[in-house]
Amino acid sequence: MQTLTYRSSRMLSGVGGLALLLILLLIAIISGPIGIPVPDVLAILMKWAGIESGIPYAQRHYLVLTGIRLPRALLSALVGAAFGVSGALLQGMFRNPLASPTLIGTSSGAMAGAAGFIVFAGVLGLPEFLRDSGLPLAAFGGACLATLLVYRLATRSGRTYVGTLLLAGIAVNALVLSIVGFLMTLADDAQLRSITFWNLGGLGGNGWQSVWISAVCILPVILLSMRLALPLNALLLGEREARHLGVPVRRITTLCVLLPALAVGASVSVSGNIQFVGLVIPNLVRLLGGPDHRLVIPASALAGAMLMVGADTLARIVVAPAELPVGILTAAIGAPFFLYLLIRDWRREAF
Repeated sequence: MQTLTYRSSRMLSGVGGLALLLILLLIAIISGPIGIPVPDVLAILMKWAGIESGIPYAQRHYLVLTGIRLPRALLSALVGAAFGVSGALLQGMFRNPLASPTLIGTSSGAMAGAAGFIVFAGVLGLPEFLRDSGLPLAAFGGACLATLLVYRLATRSGRTYVGTLLLAGIAVNALVLSIVGFLMTLADDAQLRSITFWNLGGLGGNGWQSVWISAVCILPVILLSMRLALPLNALLLGEREARHLGVPVRRITTLCVLLPALAVGASVSVSGNIQFVGLVIPNLVRLLGGPDHRLVIPASALAGAMLMVGADTLARIVVAPAELPVGILTAAIGAPFFLYLLIRDWRREAF
């Protein structure tokens, strides 16, 4: 009976979260300098799906909705889900709530890879289709290298040290940012604007092509991550105990590095350096629902999507007609939460 009640509560929470995400997506696509009424949205979506509703709508609403707002809203949900899941995997692997794509260098490594590709693609004169497909791969490679470096520096005899993790993350972030700064000195004006966009974070200018490329990278990561829930639960006991339970620790650790690197690399290539989503979301999920990764991983994907859709909507309307970089909003939310986690840990150690 308790198991049934637990499953029912998880199902209800998931349905409620999906409903809230749909509401946020609806708000995102109707909000902006050109307001689109909800009946027009429904008629346009039906028309776009090949169904004639008979409801009249303005042609400009159709163009704005299908060409700009809908792909941007879906892309923000994908990016938020990618950072949420990546944070959950990294925190589970390191067994530390302070681990996140931002703090351990995954995001900055992806940014360095993207910046290097932007500069050298221009120098080599790569065609446009190679630039579009190569940018996520370059960001993925940079994310992998940075994450692996931090993990190797922070791990001794199968144990990851929290202090070393934070120090290694700070050092790798500083190193990567110096590389980005050097690349910026080599960039021309157009490349410099692109790199600056990645540094601040934002989803403007993306279309359906970015949605498809991101979905191909991010959705499989989310699905594969859910298969890691039970091994990560075992890892909470420690690596030695997990091995005794039959968990292939090395393989799980490798996947927990590669999957976030792929998801974050694909996200950074379209959204830039989004701050603190991977830190805040998994911790909030654990505070509300407990440490079971069977709940933490899918809930982090859903909550990350909701946070990014909401933040991107605010970024578009809070200083309209201008647009605020969404990375500024997520950093404003995440930085105080990170300080709260640090103070909480200090108090636990003190007592």
